[in-house]
Amino acid sequence: MARLGALLLAAALSALLSFALLAAAVASDYWYLLEVADAGNRSGHGQLSSHSGLWRICEGHNSCIPLIDPFSSESLDASASVQHLISLHRAVLVVLPVSLVLIVCGWICGLLSSLAQNIPLLLFTGCYFLLGGTLTLAGLITYISYSQLAFEETARQYGPQHVQDVCISFGWSLALACGSCAAESLSGVLLLAVARALSLGGQPGDPHSVVI
Repeated sequence: MARLGALLLAAALSALLSFALLAAAVASDYWYLLEVADAGNRSGHGQLSSHSGLWRICEGHNSCIPLIDPFSSESLDASASVQHLISLHRAVLVVLPVSLVLIVCGWICGLLSSLAQNIPLLLFTGCYFLLGGTLTLAGLITYISYSQLAFEETARQYGPQHVQDVCISFGWSLALACGSCAAESLSGVLLLAVARALSLGGQPGDPHSVVI
């Protein structure tokens, strides 16, 4: 029982860590970094560089402006390529906040299933967390695709010569979101391990519950 309690506690902590990491990632502005490597204009380097999040972009010395609202009807007049970018951005803004809500719901289900030590409910919650981690991963892949296509669209509009000195990279916000995805998946695996241990032990109806 001590081993099951440790597994359930680890699953609960992993789910809480997943929520904290994803919440911090969604709220931060360091998803996408853009640095201008212009050796001939060092004084303007800091002004030209920028970093952005899901909701706004910060240029120069922390001068932040909101990104285009992908849900606004004003964006319907854009070209087909820009429309595709907007749809990708819209998908990211839907998937990642929904993932936060799903983590909370999964944590509640995990708490109930651990208290009852109900094998079917533990299996359901474990699979739920794995699917939630997959959803988060899908959101991250969509964001990476969106960022790359946005840079390509910028190069197409302004010409390759204007972006040849630009260095792009992903920041720590994306790393936090990846950590959240891993922690959520780990929570699901731990719950499935508990369900398997209870099944092999032949004690699905054991009155002694483990509290997490």
